[in-house]
Amino acid sequence: MQKRIYGVETEYGIIFTPEGRKTLPVEKAIRFLFEKLITTEHFLNVFLENGARFYQDTGCHPEYATPETASPDDLVIYDRAGERILEELQFYAEEKIREERVPGKLSIFKNNTDFVGNSYGCHENYLVDRDVDFYYLAEQLIPFLVTRQIFAGAGKVFQTQDGVHYCISQRAQHIYQKISGTTTNDRSIINTRDEPHADREKFRRLHVIVGDSNMSEYTNFVKIATCAIVLQMIEDGFINKDFTLRHPVKAIKDISYDATCKRKLRLENGREYSPIEIQREYCEMAARYCESHEVSDQLQRGVREWQYILDSLDSDPDKLDTKIDWVIKRRLLNEYIERRGLEWNDPKIFMIDLQYHDIRRDRGFFYLLERAGRAERLYTDAEIEKAKTEPPQDTRARMRGDFIKLARQNNIQYDLDWSNIRLGNLLNVRVICNNPFETDTEKVTELVRTIQKTNLRRTSLSKLVIQS
Repeated sequence: MQKRIYGVETEYGIIFTPEGRKTLPVEKAIRFLFEKLITTEHFLNVFLENGARFYQDTGCHPEYATPETASPDDLVIYDRAGERILEELQFYAEEKIREERVPGKLSIFKNNTDFVGNSYGCHENYLVDRDVDFYYLAEQLIPFLVTRQIFAGAGKVFQTQDGVHYCISQRAQHIYQKISGTTTNDRSIINTRDEPHADREKFRRLHVIVGDSNMSEYTNFVKIATCAIVLQMIEDGFINKDFTLRHPVKAIKDISYDATCKRKLRLENGREYSPIEIQREYCEMAARYCESHEVSDQLQRGVREWQYILDSLDSDPDKLDTKIDWVIKRRLLNEYIERRGLEWNDPKIFMIDLQYHDIRRDRGFFYLLERAGRAERLYTDAEIEKAKTEPPQDTRARMRGDFIKLARQNNIQYDLDWSNIRLGNLLNVRVICNNPFETDTEKVTELVRTIQKTNLRRTSLSKLVIQS
């Protein structure tokens, strides 16, 4: 597929730290977050004007799902817009907490693990061609995903029985299967969920649950762009080498513990490759593919950055200390340890690790580094600010976002999901859009005009369905 729909679902960690005996349940803090958005029966499940969805997930985690986007750049911009939206909601929730006279600190983290070992996810979604056999696609993709963490990992200080380790990935320690249907127990590299929210005859949704949440725009872009080009090669039958790992679940953990990225992994055919070598094989195939096939400019840029990253990891990983999350964080921790004369097992190190992921720009360590020019930017604040309220203009999200604005302006009752819009007092007027590339907002605008002219309480409309 040369045109593809992308999406990311990010689950955030949330902590309230009281400053006295009186405390506040996290559940109540989350309700304060949602209170500013809307007050309806769908209190903890809201679609936003930018086309995204914001809701409470299992385990008291606020979750933001980006709108459908048609490029890696847009996906990263809308993912970061979600951080900005949540940051604003956090300010509101903190004010509500003060009104409750509960002294303390509310913190929200874009990470994947808490202090007691629980994990919450960052789930990537890619629209793929239904004609490609799912299990063939998964087997071709898994070696790439297992080894991709060498540039896509967020970094994590882990306390284990044999000491403290700095690991490349947070999520790797919580993966137990290659492929499964669950996202909370026995988590897998690829999830079998088949909810394309689109024409099921043409598309399926590839649900990747193995990746870390990333703070770095650069890391996020390369993570998505490289996966997209590998998917395109698989769909076109271009990959002609077998990198099936003998023990992929064990490999994903072993790689995370090896910051050199050079420890050998055994393939099913008996050969041994390092993670860098496996990634380089995929990358070189992608470069050849770009020479002979039509590939978007963004994916070609992703391949060039991929080559640079692998060369740097092979020779001097510190070249990536403004680009790749786990390298940026490692530099931060090393500097602090050297400056203060600490050991890796000092509690302050674990706190700095966590604080790297704080979404508050005035106190999150990643954002402090970014303002100091020590973390590379790809996008402007203006682009991210616009994405908070404006949906992508080249996907179905445009219809959803524009409708939400019109409905709110005209006090029209509505309900919706990814593929349907229902409106009217009885929610009996419906717009269906099974084409995620559909952008025709005129039909939605015309429908709103009709409703404005017609008092639905007196109309005899029983059911209106507009198919697109």
